[in-house]
Amino acid sequence: MNTVEARVNDRLRDNLIVTTTEMKFDDAIALGAMHLFGEKYGDIVRVVSIGEDGWSRELCGGTHVDHVGKIGSINIMSEASIGSGVRRVDAVVGQGAYEFNAREHALVSQLSDKLNARPDELAERVNTLLAKLKESDRRLAAMYEGQLAASVPQLVAAAKTSAARVKVAAKNVGHFGSFDALRKTVMDVRAQLGEDASVVVALAGVSEDDKPMVAVATNEAARKNGIKAGDLVRGASKMLGGGGGGKPDFAQGGGSDASCIDEALKALEAEALKG
Repeated sequence: MNTVEARVNDRLRDNLIVTTTEMKFDDAIALGAMHLFGEKYGDIVRVVSIGEDGWSRELCGGTHVDHVGKIGSINIMSEASIGSGVRRVDAVVGQGAYEFNAREHALVSQLSDKLNARPDELAERVNTLLAKLKESDRRLAAMYEGQLAASVPQLVAAAKTSAARVKVAAKNVGHFGSFDALRKTVMDVRAQLGEDASVVVALAGVSEDDKPMVAVATNEAARKNGIKAGDLVRGASKMLGGGGGGKPDFAQGGGSDASCIDEALKALEAEALKG
């Protein structure tokens, strides 16, 4: 689009003449006038030509300037497909183009001041900052995942056992990094709690994109007693403002309200301990 915009502005500076002529449709097509496929045209059409050599020529019934220089300049704002083989281009001209350029200039000046960089250095400076941010996020996620893995013994020790011989380990682990790390921890805790009793492990926390998530795993004994991970996750996820599900042995879910994690886990734990 930058190339198209530059070519059009070149023609505007050339101040090409604009002429309109009415002629037969077939004659207009023979001249190379552009028209939209699917549109219905009469026998006589209005042809708008830009430039004495027909730099642009199309069928159009709109109002036009007599010289393109009166438009001033053009800034293309966007372009998108609106049908098979047809694209829509949105642009501003004249005063609108001036105001657009003024806003862009002000924005570039603000960014230059904040980043302490010349305008031609902004792209490189932003790329450097994004790379540093990505590396910081990676290290932070690794730290969260390390803390989560190290918490397995404490999670096992804190598991509650009901009169119905159901062991439940449920905890809000806060930020946990990747979901794979949360899933692995749930599985590790389930394995260490053994098969002597019905086991339910439910861990919830905040994902890398700051969304609340919950993961639940059950052992074979729990499933034989009718305790299914998918059922527990659906109830908890609903309290988090979302949804979830999965298989009887493992399920996951999430929502949008992280403030309800503790409440959701408490309800899940109570339901699981019933057996």
